[in-house]
Amino acid sequence: MTTKTFKVLSALLSYPEEALQKAAPDLRSVLDDEKLLPSESRAAVDALIEDLEQADVYDLQERYVELFDRTRSLSLHLFEHVYGESRDRGQAMIDLKNLYGENGLSLSTSELPDYLPAFLEFLSMRPLDEARQLLGQPAHILAAVAERLEKRNARYAAVFRALETLAAPALDSEQLDVVPEDPAADPNDFAALDAEWEEEAVTFGPSAAPGCKDRLVAQIRAGRRPAAAVSMKGEAP
Repeated sequence: MTTKTFKVLSALLSYPEEALQKAAPDLRSVLDDEKLLPSESRAAVDALIEDLEQADVYDLQERYVELFDRTRSLSLHLFEHVYGESRDRGQAMIDLKNLYGENGLSLSTSELPDYLPAFLEFLSMRPLDEARQLLGQPAHILAAVAERLEKRNARYAAVFRALETLAAPALDSEQLDVVPEDPAADPNDFAALDAEWEEEAVTFGPSAAPGCKDRLVAQIRAGRRPAAAVSMKGEAP
């Protein structure tokens, strides 16, 4: 059984446009039908959907850019937290893109395969048990980003906490013991942030070994997944 819940969460992390605002009722309907999120997590996601639906779209876009484009430790590109600028990232990208292609997901020429909304859309095409196992590989990254968003009182943290509840297996205490983000860090001081988050590189992706640790090196860059792609109507279950 595949699940559209991952596609809903993908849409919520995409660049906000009017199409996303109009799709809000459909997003709620999918979550109502599938009932995969625990009540507390669902309430937080609903609050984000309401915010995205009602706020001025230009204010939403400005907030999105400030969070995900200009704050390096909040990057939506998963491999940037793992490999940083290492050349190993290129091969990991190729492997992940090939995995998508073999399973029917085509990316636009400008879209990188490690962009989290693209990864979540891929998970929406896979059987639920497999999707949860794949999501478990970067779960420690998702937990770290969730914590940083919560420090900023950003409603987007709800999506990352929801993903934590769906990942399998659940994170243990050692994986959750991430390096805290410097509260005084300047999101525009890229060299300082690189130095702060640089750790040993790890493996993530289709061939990842269990128990990989987060490198937490981020770079300013965010892809764009068209908001029009969030429509939930007329799709096969």
